[in-house]
Amino acid sequence: MARPPHAKNRSAALRLLLSLIIGICLAVPVFDVKPLHAQEVRERRSIIDMLFRGDRPRNQIKRPTLRQHKKKRQTKTTKIQGNSAVVNIETTTEKAPDARKVLVIGDFMASALADGLTMAMSADPGTVIVKDTDGSSGLVRTDHLDWPQRLETSIGEVKPALVVIMLGTNDRQQMTVAGVKEKFRSDAWNAEYEKRIAALTDVIARNKLPYIWTGLPAFQSPSLAADAATFNSFYRSKVEMAGGTFIDIWDGFADENGKFTASGSDINGQPVRLRGSDGLSLTKAGKRKMAFYLEKDLRRLTASDAIADLIRLDAASLPLDDTV
Repeated sequence: MARPPHAKNRSAALRLLLSLIIGICLAVPVFDVKPLHAQEVRERRSIIDMLFRGDRPRNQIKRPTLRQHKKKRQTKTTKIQGNSAVVNIETTTEKAPDARKVLVIGDFMASALADGLTMAMSADPGTVIVKDTDGSSGLVRTDHLDWPQRLETSIGEVKPALVVIMLGTNDRQQMTVAGVKEKFRSDAWNAEYEKRIAALTDVIARNKLPYIWTGLPAFQSPSLAADAATFNSFYRSKVEMAGGTFIDIWDGFADENGKFTASGSDINGQPVRLRGSDGLSLTKAGKRKMAFYLEKDLRRLTASDAIADLIRLDAASLPLDDTV
């Protein structure tokens, strides 16, 4: 019996639809695959979805993003009560509860020195650098800051194992002596200045502490450099007479002729910029190099056995000096 024409047409249409479905299956991937680093994964789409639901957005599964956490440096803050100094010390090693404290006092050069010593001692759990500095201070302007009095207070509060001093950059000015203004570098000025150096070292001697007085470096200004060299001669003679340690850092910041140089070798022997464009300040490498000159003596003087055996002179036993 012959099939009706419309049955033949329906069968042909079904075969055509089936061919289209098979073609789509072969041409379109079942999964929408993204690289592993992509932040989302799409749901699988079925044949029915593709044929009858169009390109409607599907719910997306978000992949969590991993964050890398940088290791934070430990920061220790030391505040000296009654004084204006607040010290933020960045360390890479946790300090021991009984760590020995090194008290650094002085002007803005002493502040740079303290920064350098902090870098130098960052990996030493047994040593903490405490900075008590005033950038505008010196031994001339006692109305601004009286260093012997300030040091006495700081020693009582900090209880250091060692004191480091660096002063002089602000002292190139007239000084009032017994109510009279004396010109810088006059005989009366020089005599009074030496007395003030001795007054500061006397405070340390009374407290039976070792100390390091750090000399000034060369400066870009020829007149300032000449005066700094004179100050260093004052410091060396008075400090060594009082039983302290004077450390000369001049050669580390000067050329072969002893003149100021802005660049030089760092502690590893590599050429670097050591000084700022003002001819006064120090770069990070310069601060670290300045501290390098003190490291050996600092460790020697803060060692417990060295302190126990150290012979300290008090004010009453200092040798007489007819020039003061």
